[in-house]
Amino acid sequence: MGHGGEPRRAQAYDGELGAAVARAQEGDEAAFAAAYRLVQPGLLGYLRGLVGDEAEDVASDAWLEIARDLGRFKGDGAGFRGWTATIARHRALDHLRRRRVRPQGTTLEQDVLDLPGPHSTHEQVLETMSTEQALSLVRALPRDQAEAVLLRVVIGLDGPAAARVLGKRPGAVRTATYRGLKRLAKQLGAESVTDEAPRTLGEST
Repeated sequence: MGHGGEPRRAQAYDGELGAAVARAQEGDEAAFAAAYRLVQPGLLGYLRGLVGDEAEDVASDAWLEIARDLGRFKGDGAGFRGWTATIARHRALDHLRRRRVRPQGTTLEQDVLDLPGPHSTHEQVLETMSTEQALSLVRALPRDQAEAVLLRVVIGLDGPAAARVLGKRPGAVRTATYRGLKRLAKQLGAESVTDEAPRTLGEST
């Protein structure tokens, strides 16, 4: 997460991932292992942002469900990342309910967009943070912003795909992502935050 190219790297793997998933659906265990290796790092980062240190356990539960229902999946590599993120999110929310712990959140504050500057929120935030620092700060965001940032930046989903995972409109996810990244940038002392961040994150318009 410490580099602005993470979403692009995830998307670059989509062709390889789609081919691996197709072979895995035909019973190729090595192909399923390849798909796991491509998806797991981002999925685990997403879950760490939701459930903290218990992410490994939740990820294990999610992969059991992914393996069980793999035959029902239809789509390409990008679709598979979105599908696995949806399953992981459901398992994380179930886990939080069992613990009777609600994800930390605060009331959304009124947010006035800054004037355009030379750097994007996305680049400023990701280039400044280490992974652990980033996830710690993300967990303190309002839940809608935290999930949007995790899905867009850590897993690398585009706007419509993230919106499908969250059951929201793309515009709402775009706004939540921008506000979340802007808060993170403020905490890190970044300046000249612009409203260009959603496009750098791959938002479809």
